[in-house]
Amino acid sequence: MDGQYTEITRLAGGLAHEIKNPLSTIRLNIELLSEDLELVDSPQSRRAQQRIKVVQSECKRLELLLDDFLRFTKADNPELLPGNVNNEIQDIIEFFKPKTQESEIELLVYLASDLPSVLIDRGLFHQAMINLLLNAIQAMPNGGQLMISTRAGGNDIIIDLIDTGIGMDEKTLANLYDAFYSTKKSGYGLGLATTQKIIKAHGGNIIAQSELNFGTKFTITIPILPRLAER
Repeated sequence: MDGQYTEITRLAGGLAHEIKNPLSTIRLNIELLSEDLELVDSPQSRRAQQRIKVVQSECKRLELLLDDFLRFTKADNPELLPGNVNNEIQDIIEFFKPKTQESEIELLVYLASDLPSVLIDRGLFHQAMINLLLNAIQAMPNGGQLMISTRAGGNDIIIDLIDTGIGMDEKTLANLYDAFYSTKKSGYGLGLATTQKIIKAHGGNIIAQSELNFGTKFTITIPILPRLAER
């Protein structure tokens, strides 16, 4: 079954790549057509421009969907190297600070000192964390607090992300990691599905706890390097 799933994922990823090429050609030609119509001032050309804007918007939407899907198909194929989760989280936080400040979200960061090393794919790990941070920001449209912490526990390192956002009901929690499941007007429901695939590909796990109007907590575990876990 795993082999069949892998083959289907590979074929779907290849198909997404093939769709992107003609889609880019369509988008480029639509832009050129729009530039030509700008030279003509008539009711017909203005109507045509409005229709072109709809096509451009749909092309952009499809490109974003294909990009999200390609990230999803690649999420379970990490290149694992020894690394420090604290260093990666600090880099991600620096990248996200302007966005949290703009959204009036206070960042509370507690990173345990001397955190053991883990095997990690830096690119995929950043992608997983960014998905979670974006989810938290979207859950706090009126601002709030976002706490990020790390600690060692048993043979794992543990990452907690806690927001004071709108929270989720039981149905949303039950379907949280299902591909294409989303309660948002924007997005395609692939962000958290991709995040779960990435964490599991690292040999770890992700658990969500949430309550409506009280916020959400995500807990991620990633195994410590075996030689360190034995100490």
